[in-house]
Amino acid sequence: MGEPLKIGVLVSGSGTNLQAIIDAIADGLPVEIVHVVSSRPDAYGIERAKSAGIPVLVLNRGAYADTAAADTIIAETLKASGADYVVMAGYMRMVTDVLLDSFPNRILNLHPALLPSFVGAHAIQDAFDAGVKVTGVTVHFANGEYDQGPIIAQRAVSVREDDTVDTLEERIHEVEHEIYPQVLGWIADGRVSIDGAGKVHIKA
Repeated sequence: MGEPLKIGVLVSGSGTNLQAIIDAIADGLPVEIVHVVSSRPDAYGIERAKSAGIPVLVLNRGAYADTAAADTIIAETLKASGADYVVMAGYMRMVTDVLLDSFPNRILNLHPALLPSFVGAHAIQDAFDAGVKVTGVTVHFANGEYDQGPIIAQRAVSVREDDTVDTLEERIHEVEHEIYPQVLGWIADGRVSIDGAGKVHIKA
């Protein structure tokens, strides 16, 4: 066994995807969370990190008055912690070039729809309102365009006739909690690469 993949995790809210990664690590996922960054001091993800003994950097709205300065603090903190990759887990801030350039093609985002459909912060509601029969979850590399980075993995979620937004959201979150650790496992195993055209390839 080699060294685990070292990641920093960015959160803004309840941190359920952070918890899913913590749980997967406990079950043998070869990943180490070296630092968690929260964009909000009231995010429950902070408590999840502390319970797991993970160092936490807590920012607030004032820190983001200058987003590049905030991302400089984040980049410096994660680099000092030894992070190889940055994992956005319900992080509700657009990352700037400062962070993107510090971790090129090494920042992951999770989106609750099948990109390129239903971009933005209300993807589940938007998909439900559109009446689609299938939506899902996307894991992709972040870039300078919101929800448009190279796609790593996707998984479909059927929209049932008796679904409400809440029941659909619950099933989407269940898939998120499975697919994010899976992708991190692929990266830890060296199976993920990006070609010159920006397309992601997964080795068998």
